[in-house]
Amino acid sequence: MRKLFTTQFAVVTVFLILATASHGQYVSNVSKVGTTAANFLEIGVGSRAIGMGGAYVSVAEDVSAIYWNPAGLARLEHGEAGFVHTEWLADINFDNVSATVPMGNGMAIGAFVTTLNMGDMEVRTVEQPEGTGEMFQAGDMAMGVAYSAMVTRNLSLGVTGKYIHQRIWHMTASAMAVDMGLLFNTPFKGLTLGMSLTNFGPKMQMSGRDTQVYYDPDPDNPGNNELIPAQYELEEWPLPLTFRVGLSKDVLESAYGILKLSVDAVHPNNNYEYVNLGGEYNWRNWFFLRAGWKTLFLDDSEQGLTAGVGVRYGLVGNTALIADLSYAEFGRLEHVIRYSMGVQF
Repeated sequence: MRKLFTTQFAVVTVFLILATASHGQYVSNVSKVGTTAANFLEIGVGSRAIGMGGAYVSVAEDVSAIYWNPAGLARLEHGEAGFVHTEWLADINFDNVSATVPMGNGMAIGAFVTTLNMGDMEVRTVEQPEGTGEMFQAGDMAMGVAYSAMVTRNLSLGVTGKYIHQRIWHMTASAMAVDMGLLFNTPFKGLTLGMSLTNFGPKMQMSGRDTQVYYDPDPDNPGNNELIPAQYELEEWPLPLTFRVGLSKDVLESAYGILKLSVDAVHPNNNYEYVNLGGEYNWRNWFFLRAGWKTLFLDDSEQGLTAGVGVRYGLVGNTALIADLSYAEFGRLEHVIRYSMGVQF
């Protein structure tokens, strides 16, 4: 037993060392807001998780674990598929489709597709501020697969590989990234520890025909070629690397329901550290009330209070339908509503 606990403790320690090393290059007194690419990857997936204030890395007990902590997939007793629609800020639509299937022997696989769509927009220039008559689009997409396994009775690990793509008009950028996570049932009764490191990958750089220009290397010489093809060299930007560590516990259990509380400490590479708090009351495993607070201790944050409700309707056998709704306050930017539908099978 002592040897088993030592092994589990060693895995947790190694994970912490890797996470710390990966963030070492970003230690600074500057928040670095706006210095990363593919920031749509920071938009939380799942109405349940957001209703709990995003304090979900140690909970991760539904299909949205692919986003928060892939180690949670191995702990799901049934397969699950879900769809999330988010009415994001500035009339932007954010959608996610995820699915996971248990493989037996404490293993599970999953897959997801995430899209962000800004719709059609008019092309405007300094000379034609009312529009040129052309339309352009901007959007993002990520897709990937996840694998999770129970290493011991109390420790599960997970990894997700994903492809990331961004586009705006004639310009695109792509990259591959990895998420890693673990869940550990601590020796303290009912207390679960969760960690995840997300969006670990190379920098992204836009490329496309909009960088192509004609250049005159000697404008004072009327006899030279003034239309030499050239291209702007755009800067590379890192992905929004994020390390989360959290604890969760069922603090109240009765014949009528269970009250779960959770807390996450979040360390992103493009901002200061902050804390998420959340709670969920599960009434007889069919009606759920949730509340939380996002970005606690983060200066100048527009986020704050979150809330949510959910229902679970059992069908034949292990099949069940799940519907969730969450509300997230965004201060001067008003609020964001998420809708989630899922099925267990």
